[in-house]
Amino acid sequence: MSIGEMLAATVPMVRTLNLEYLETTPEKAVLALPDQSEYRNHVGGPHAGAMFTLGESASGAVVLAAFGDQLSRAVPLPVKAEIAFKKVALGPVTATATLGRPIAEVVAELDAGTRPEFPVSVAIRREDGAVTGEMTVVWTLRPNG
Repeated sequence: MSIGEMLAATVPMVRTLNLEYLETTPEKAVLALPDQSEYRNHVGGPHAGAMFTLGESASGAVVLAAFGDQLSRAVPLPVKAEIAFKKVALGPVTATATLGRPIAEVVAELDAGTRPEFPVSVAIRREDGAVTGEMTVVWTLRPNG
């Protein structure tokens, strides 16, 4: 089962918004939010809450791709998130999330018994490529037990 299939099966909001997983690697995840009238705002674009969910979901996908092999000893959790809306988003949008620290560095901190934190940067774009939003989600790997 792919990360996208797993998240669609286990996270109801992913299914609710019909998020599409276009690419998921340990370095980058790309998700799409289709244009759906029931999730539009007062100017006809995707609601801010839907765009936030898209960005946070993209960040979670790259975190699972990067650290899925650590799930037996730690659980990934978002610590904080910040979003900036840059331009009006109309139509379908995509979110591209990239890991902000090397995987080995984060795992080394976990190995040392600490609770590492690391940023994931997300760019939200409309079909013409214009960046409509930028987001940073700080994640941690909380050791089990």
